[in-house]
Amino acid sequence: MKYGEENSRIDIMLQADDRPRCYIEVKSVTLAENEFGYFPDAVTLRGQKHLRELMAVVANGERAVLLFAILHSAIEYFSPAHHIDAQYAKLLNEAHKKGVEILAYKAELSADNMTLISPLPVSLVSGDIA
Repeated sequence: MKYGEENSRIDIMLQADDRPRCYIEVKSVTLAENEFGYFPDAVTLRGQKHLRELMAVVANGERAVLLFAILHSAIEYFSPAHHIDAQYAKLLNEAHKKGVEILAYKAELSADNMTLISPLPVSLVSGDIA
């Protein structure tokens, strides 16, 4: 579904008659360094756009969730890749402060599906685990 002033597409939209809509953006995390998983693995103007759109969703009184699907078995913690895309990391921190929910879940893949297994700690500040 298209939404927002920057003409984005949301991955998942949840709707119920008695609740605000919930916009869910899903990002795949495959970059592993030590036990940390990082996103993005390259500068992402599109990802930055998605963060701005999710902040606007929250400002309009609706719910916004950014779900990082951890696809590498060695990853035990998630953090934005400050060292790769400092602007994305800055916008992710801003989005969190403005009410965008940030979740990271370890995922298990098969030929038929992806299953979210367990939540992982998220560190939005380089070197700090929440």
